[in-house]
Amino acid sequence: MALAIFDLDNTLLDGDSDHLWGVFLAEQGIVDGEWYERENNRFYQEYKEGRLDIFEFLRFSLKPLSEHPPAQLQQWHQAFMREKIEPILLPAARALVDKHRAAGDTLMIITATNAFVTAPIAAAFGIDNLIATEPEMVNGRYTGRVAGTPCFQEGKVVRLQQWLEQHQQSLAGSSFYSDSHNDLPLLNQVERPVAVDPDEILAQHANTHGWPIISLRQ
Repeated sequence: MALAIFDLDNTLLDGDSDHLWGVFLAEQGIVDGEWYERENNRFYQEYKEGRLDIFEFLRFSLKPLSEHPPAQLQQWHQAFMREKIEPILLPAARALVDKHRAAGDTLMIITATNAFVTAPIAAAFGIDNLIATEPEMVNGRYTGRVAGTPCFQEGKVVRLQQWLEQHQQSLAGSSFYSDSHNDLPLLNQVERPVAVDPDEILAQHANTHGWPIISLRQ
C-alpha cells in the first residue's frame, strides 16, 4: 500500500492548530494573555518566513503543558477542539483523505505541531498514523521539553525514515500534501509532492518543478 502523507496546519486545516492553541490559552487566561499572544504571533511569523528556531519555540509552546495536570489539559483540549478546530476542518480535505482511504493507501499526518495538540485532530480525520513533535512526559506529567527529534523541516524526513524502518515500509508510490516551503525537505523525498494552497515560496518551487498545485478551500 502506498503512503498518502498529509501536513496538517494550513493544509488539512484552514488555519494553524499550534498557533490557535496559543490563542486559546491566552483567551482562557491560562497564560499571561498579552505577552503570550505577542510571542505566539512572533513565532508564527518566523515560521511563515522560514526562520523559526524550533527549539526556542518548543520551550515556549510546551511550557504550559508542564504547568498543569494532564486531566486538566485534556479538558481544555476538548473545548479547544469545539471552539477552534471544528470550524476550520475543511470538507474538501476530508474528501481528499477519504479518496486515498478508498484507494487502499496508508494514511499519515506528519506535523511540526506537538502530539498533545494534534492527536485528537488526526483522530477527527480518521487517520491512525501520526508523526508529530513529541512532548516529553516523566511520571505522568509533561516536562516542557521535547522528546527526540522535532518534526520540523529536515526533522520530518528523519522522523518519517524512522517510521518506515519500524514498519518495514517504503516511499514507493508515496504522496505528500503540504502548504509550506518549510516542508520542502520531505516534499523532495516522495514520488508525488503536491502543493496545497501553497505559500509564495512553495508555489514558485512547485511551478518550477511541475508539481501539482491544488486548493482545498474552494
